[in-house]
Amino acid sequence: MTGQPVLVFDGDCGFCTTSVRFAERRVGVRARVVPWQFADLRALGVTRERAEREVLWVENGRVYGGAQAVARLLISAGLPWSPLGLVLRVPPFRWVARGVYRLVAANRHRLPGGTPACALSSKPAAPSGERR
Repeated sequence: MTGQPVLVFDGDCGFCTTSVRFAERRVGVRARVVPWQFADLRALGVTRERAEREVLWVENGRVYGGAQAVARLLISAGLPWSPLGLVLRVPPFRWVARGVYRLVAANRHRLPGGTPACALSSKPAAPSGERR
């Protein structure tokens, strides 16, 4: 898939929806934003299982998940956000970002905006990054 990047998130999770809406308002998401429940996952090259577990950034046929999806979002937003996104791609910051993302994902049902639906798929994916 080419063209505009796509940000895929869990539309049933209140915390995820709140986070994406915040990013749209404050960061400026330069992507088509779609809940995985309404996305053509096959066309994006994404499995339902992966989409249930982590936010995804799909661009030029590549899929980035978790903290690396967030990094891509920040990079694409431009200044002042892009330097932070670039830092999140470099070890050891990349490793820390992955750990923080996994911690948040595992506890999103406990965070502001979280709902019981968030707990249903709160198990984080295996190492986030590009398509496996």
